[in-house]
Amino acid sequence: MNASPARRALRTLAPAALAGGLLLAGAGAAAAHVGITPSATDAGSSSLLTVAIPHGCGESPTTKVAISLPAELVDAQPTVNPNWTVEKVTQKLGAPQKLADGSSVTERTAQVVYTAKAPLEAHLRDTLVLSVKLPVDAAGKTLYFPTLQTCEAGQTDWKEIPAEGQDPHGLKAPAPSVTVTAPATATASGHDGHGSGADAAASVTSGAAADPGSGAAGWAGLVAGLLGLVMGGLALLRTRSRAS
Repeated sequence: MNASPARRALRTLAPAALAGGLLLAGAGAAAAHVGITPSATDAGSSSLLTVAIPHGCGESPTTKVAISLPAELVDAQPTVNPNWTVEKVTQKLGAPQKLADGSSVTERTAQVVYTAKAPLEAHLRDTLVLSVKLPVDAAGKTLYFPTLQTCEAGQTDWKEIPAEGQDPHGLKAPAPSVTVTAPATATASGHDGHGSGADAAASVTSGAAADPGSGAAGWAGLVAGLLGLVMGGLALLRTRSRAS
């Protein structure tokens, strides 16, 4: 016996709804990673790096977050967060390093350590902001910021760096990263030394944007749209079947 029009439509549209559900599940998994959102990505520009802490270590609250700076950076200025104390860990350089402005430094900030005044509950999130000067000669490079998240019970070391061609979303604990772009001209960007919004959006890596909820919300909207399409199609077919 031939299948009814409604059943044929369901068989056609169900795979699309299932695919949407799988995309939403993938988005949720990616959002669980610690990530960085840069305000600018142009080489030589000043950028605010927003580091998102989306969850604890399993069910354990977060007590400390230690962010290591890539070798290409000599310093970072932490933004005050009332929930945390913050300190810089410095490192002596083997030889003086010359900066773009012509000055030289003999030590660098190797790590910025945030310590929670009260443990950050595992179901809550927070953001930590660093101000950095992206290197002039780093265009095309991806800078990694290995981050050690310490909790009341256990810790997560976000330090995995993908091999060439490997998708960082497939790593268990990818290091947050920023891809530096070529300097934008004043004509192209409208502001010398600051990247376009498109550049900044394209440069968020490490498995998630710094606001993990925003990506999941986008996928949720897509899935809702697909489900609405399925239900609307079925209702239309039922109406036509009854009429005939």
